[in-house]
Amino acid sequence: MELFAEAKAQGRPLFVCAPMVRYSKLPMRALLHHFNVDVNYTPMMLAREFSRSHHARDADFATNTLDGGVVAQFGASCPEDFVKAVGLIRRYVDGVGLNCGCPIKEQARDGVGAVLMETPEKIAGMVRAAREAFPDLVIEAKIRIYKDSARLVELARLIEAAGASYMIVHGRTRHQRSSEKADLDAIALVKRSVSIPVVANGDCFSLADAYRIAAATGADGVMSARGLLENPALFAGYEYTPWKAVELFWDYARAYGLPFRNTIYMLSQMVGAGAHPGRLLTKLERREMNQQPSFDRLEAWLDERFVLRRRGDPLFATAEYDGYRRPAAPAAAVPESAPAPDA
Repeated sequence: MELFAEAKAQGRPLFVCAPMVRYSKLPMRALLHHFNVDVNYTPMMLAREFSRSHHARDADFATNTLDGGVVAQFGASCPEDFVKAVGLIRRYVDGVGLNCGCPIKEQARDGVGAVLMETPEKIAGMVRAAREAFPDLVIEAKIRIYKDSARLVELARLIEAAGASYMIVHGRTRHQRSSEKADLDAIALVKRSVSIPVVANGDCFSLADAYRIAAATGADGVMSARGLLENPALFAGYEYTPWKAVELFWDYARAYGLPFRNTIYMLSQMVGAGAHPGRLLTKLERREMNQQPSFDRLEAWLDERFVLRRRGDPLFATAEYDGYRRPAAPAAAVPESAPAPDA
């Protein structure tokens, strides 16, 4: 909670990385600490599985002494599961969150995620149970909006009264797609209706977006998901991914462990393809990169095209945009005696 106060004193919103399935794991969190992200979320973890299985805990969560400002988010359908999971992880994180916004149908069938928006008292009951069990712990709930403004205000006030330290508001209903514009007015309504900090979620793809969203909503923080996948340095003011972020990500992914397909997808998002100056690959190259079958083959493919420095190399993680692309191999010289090509 001190981070909220520090950000406010600096005249800016708190910068937050959203929980992203498969992606907001330790390597990404480590990377984002280099680029002005104040608070990092884990991917949503299923509280019941986390509390019952050490295999689930090993698969879902890893941390180290550098992993600060981290919030563990859980999907839960009852207070008992939520409290058990929180009890197991609370020593290793700075806060815990309850996911009430995930629209995935498989989760909805288990009573987890956005389906909880239909039972506000259940949300409040889980927050209250965690608050009673852990009085000093930072606890939040991440919600979506309703079309009914009065219903939204009622939910927000229930969560606050249950003991939440702050809340996150995704400015879309549970049935809206991410391609639809986030409702900043609804987030602003929640902010005016509660006294705890509010973090705005939706449509943040640049530092300018973060300030625009904070100004429009009055929110204390701004959360990004897709924007940070494409540009992990957006909160540091970069318009697109600097090369040093690519080198840092590769280093952390190999050092801390990240599944190969997750790694290649995240690299593909960072370097992209197209005419934008931040897109380093042609569409053909991007397709080739995505077809690499292993870490070793991917590493060799990258080394053929880029100066990919490793930790310990001179100038590791210092290059902004220039000097990372290897020049194309020169074309073979044509002998002077060669016949002229056909017209």
